[in-house]
Amino acid sequence: MAFSQRLAHAAKLVEARVAVALGGDSAPVRLAEAMRHAALGGGKRFRPFLVLECANLFDVPATAAVHTAAALECVHCYSLVHDDLPAMDNDDLRRGRPTVHKAFDEWTAILAGDGLLTLAFEILASPETHADPAVRADLVLAVARAAGVAGMVGGQCLDLEADKLGVPAAPSLAHVERLQAMKTGALIRFACKAGAILGRAAPEQRSALVDFGERLGRAFQMADDLLDAEGDAATLGKAIGKDAGKATLVSILGVVEAKARLAALEAEALAALAPFGPKADVLREATRFVVERRS
Repeated sequence: MAFSQRLAHAAKLVEARVAVALGGDSAPVRLAEAMRHAALGGGKRFRPFLVLECANLFDVPATAAVHTAAALECVHCYSLVHDDLPAMDNDDLRRGRPTVHKAFDEWTAILAGDGLLTLAFEILASPETHADPAVRADLVLAVARAAGVAGMVGGQCLDLEADKLGVPAAPSLAHVERLQAMKTGALIRFACKAGAILGRAAPEQRSALVDFGERLGRAFQMADDLLDAEGDAATLGKAIGKDAGKATLVSILGVVEAKARLAALEAEALAALAPFGPKADVLREATRFVVERRS
């Protein structure tokens, strides 16, 4: 199966699992519709794809890993809903459609994000995610750290402090790298680590996948910054140029140096996969996909 087909297949599996999780009748109708708008509105499902492929290294079938992948996608979609709010990034377009606060309103968007985040933990804590409660607890702890103040939420705070408060006045390269490692990289690292957790990987194998996720997350953000500077809104399905005036790695390093750093990160990510041999070929293709993507 070609990489693009494998990615699409994973997206369908995850979409179906998220749809099941959102299919109950316990939520108020408006809230349920907003959550479905946020979580079932397309997207590549790249982070869940990484969960499935990293788990596959240890012969965990996709049908078993998909619950963790779906939980991660719920966390990611919640973050997008909240990031798009006027109080934060104030975006009107996401995945080629109106953002949740535009399609509904702000209070509904806030609650939809809250609902998706808590749904993620509900999925991870469910016995169908893994028969061993210790594995489920490990997953819950790992995603909480990745999504919380030491990860994505903390990174968003640093981003907004710089954007809205001008703090720090002149962000350093180290500051921006820390911000991006938290805001974007943490969930990508978790995706790779989750596969190792599900596969009960040996410590050195788990460490290698975390290292891979670290490099891949940094490459993903670097590519995203380059797309914002050089991309096309119609292709991306979201606004471009929104990082103009912000301190990004591209604004600090310049486009040429940023592309050189991206190539170096690609090489480092590929090197981290060496212990897994040919079995990691799909993850190698995923790395090239991140570096070469145009949307």
